Amino acid sequence: MNPTQSYKNRSPPANTKRTSRFRPTTIHLLENDILCIIFSFLDFFDLVRCSVVCTSWNALIKNSKLLQLLYLKQHQLESNGINNGELEETISGFIEELAMKHHKEALVEPDFVYIDKWKGHSLGLFSIRIDQCRMKMGLLLTGVGDKVIRMWSIESYKCVEEYSIPNAFSLADFDFDESKIVGLIGTRLCLWRRNGKTSTFLLHEGTHTKGLCMRYSDPEAVIGCDDGTAHVFDMYSKKCSNIIRMHNEPVTCLALGDDQLILGGSSLGRITVSDYSCDQIATLKPTDSLGIKTLCFDPRTYQVFAGTAGGYASCWDLRMMRRLWQTRVSPNVIYSLQHLSTDKSTLVAGGIDGVLRILDRNNGDVLTSYIIDQDAASSSSGYAHGAIERRIGVKLLSETDIDQIPRSFRPSITCLAVGMKKVVTTHNSNYIRVWKFKK
Repeated sequence: MNPTQSYKNRSPPANTKRTSRFRPTTIHLLENDILCIIFSFLDFFDLVRCSVVCTSWNALIKNSKLLQLLYLKQHQLESNGINNGELEETISGFIEELAMKHHKEALVEPDFVYIDKWKGHSLGLFSIRIDQCRMKMGLLLTGVGDKVIRMWSIESYKCVEEYSIPNAFSLADFDFDESKIVGLIGTRLCLWRRNGKTSTFLLHEGTHTKGLCMRYSDPEAVIGCDDGTAHVFDMYSKKCSNIIRMHNEPVTCLALGDDQLILGGSSLGRITVSDYSCDQIATLKPTDSLGIKTLCFDPRTYQVFAGTAGGYASCWDLRMMRRLWQTRVSPNVIYSLQHLSTDKSTLVAGGIDGVLRILDRNNGDVLTSYIIDQDAASSSSGYAHGAIERRIGVKLLSETDIDQIPRSFRPSITCLAVGMKKVVTTHNSNYIRVWKFKK
């Protein structure tokens, strides 16, 4: 027998596994010293971004003190005599300032604006209209109008959690944190644990007060009611701890501070400042009496921002109890006004005319306005739960041209949430949109 032929026909041992001749090369095969050399060529912002890619990179960059060395080099400082704790705190503040600078540049002067749209809610043959969204910790919560609340990954657009609303009730408002979702349904509060368990209880036994809006800050939920009161509930005891007279007219929107501060907007344009234990502290009165539609409070600066039914945006300093500015940024209703929690320079506004506006927090000026590009073609891609349509956003060159733009390219924005270089919008339809600003 030919020895070569015999070898070719020979079977491998039973316990031997076949291995591929070529193994895929990954970044994890590089030694730490080589990674440090690569990281040393990066600028400060890119190095920070690398530090949040994975746990191993974060540990490597932290242990090698690359960020500290680069910061000292850029600022021409000597490491001698600098306390490590103070240096880390200074660098942390610098990183935040740098991130917010990039965020503002992306919102105001982007190179590209991508708008991803997908069908977030539907029920059988019927389209469900959703008009509320909340975004935290890389998660997006949507609902109001549907019989379910859905939690989405803001990166993959995948539905990661779903919560059913009790029959015979409609969801009015909701909020969430790491462990629970709190919803206002009719005259009841509903609590969903993130493990799926649900409990409901009455707003206030023996009354017929209707809740219009709600904000939640663990452990209290505050409900704004149609009789002008705000009901404060302890989520653990499930009891109403206080009822505060905010207005004589309905409370249309709420905002909460870190130190038990409650701000309530009314249907006649007033803003009342109170706390959990007493009645009114002060009343702020914008010039627009058509009604406050949205409130946004920054506990770091003690500034509150309001959007009205007449298209006005205003800013108040609660330490001095005076208005800093007020300007009409839209010819129609402003439904939502928000900012990134650490951003001190920009606000994002959306309303009935469907224009996404970026405002200057210091004076209320409109820095940039965006709509969907009418001339750019759309693209579509599939994913596990449906299809994503991508459009291009374009700057609105003149506010006088709004009425000439078809409503399909500027659907009314009923709610928005702001993330790092992105804005999520809902439109009283079954679609969700994510605006991504690329610089």
